[in-house]
This record gives sequence, C-alpha cells and structure tokens, in this order.
Amino acid sequence: MRRSLCFLVCALILAGGGCRSVQIARVQPQTVAVAPGLRPLAAIQANAISAYILFVPIPGVDLDTAVNQMLIVAAKTMGADKVILVDFDATPPDGIWAWRKLFLWRSARASGIAVQVVAPAPDPNADLGPEAPGAREIPPASAPAPAPQTPPPAQ
Repeated sequence: MRRSLCFLVCALILAGGGCRSVQIARVQPQTVAVAPGLRPLAAIQANAISAYILFVPIPGVDLDTAVNQMLIVAAKTMGADKVILVDFDATPPDGIWAWRKLFLWRSARASGIAVQVVAPAPDPNADLGPEAPGAREIPPASAPAPAPQTPPPAQ
C-alpha cells in the first residue's frame, strides 16, 4: 500500500510538475497606442512553472524559457516583427529563494505587445534639411583652422 501511494505521488508530480502556457489576445490597431510606423497585432503573456523535489527541477524553468522560447516564438508565429513593452518576472535562483527548490516551485512570466513594422517613422523636420536652423557651420577637418587675429600695435 505504501509503495503504491509513493508511486502515485511520484507519477502525479512527474505528470504535472512543469506547466507552460501562452495566452494571446488579438488587438485592434486603434485601441493600443504604439510608436509611429508600428502596427499592434496582439497582447501576449507567457507563463512557465517548474516543480522542484530536493533541488531537482521537473522540468527546469528560467527567464530565458519564458521570454525567448515562449513569448518571442508566439509573436513570430503570428507574423510579428518585434515585441514591444516587454515585462517579465522570474523567481530568483539564488539567495533565500533557493530554499523554494527543496519541495516547492519556480516560475517565470513574460508579456508584451506583438507589432509589425509598417514604415519608418516620418521625420517632421524633413523640409529643413540635415542641419537645424541657426546651427553654426563646422569647417571640414582638412581645412586649416583660421589664425587668431591680433589688434594692430599702437603708435
């Protein structure tokens, strides 16, 4: 009886020890404010949880998993070029948090807005040219610097 109970507990831990989920909510471009030249596609949130038994992860989770393997992959899969407004959080692996690895869990979470780059942002000062009005012209580096002028000697 004791052996079967131990086997059942171990099987449940192995089956549900690690959990990963990605939630995606499509957004309308008019409802989310982003920089000019970007079109928002979706809000994405990625969560990953890992159980620990005597400091052994079942399976291991870290911030890299939540950001690179889940959040960015989900955004690229739906056709996004970038992820902006990225927010993330993870249980630290060191310090007092290491005791959570004894019989508890670690978690990581990342979220952001998936966007497509539609055009470069327009330059509002394009008509003024490359120099700002009133800017002092800098002589080319190859031209010699003008000699300082001294006042004529008094007679």
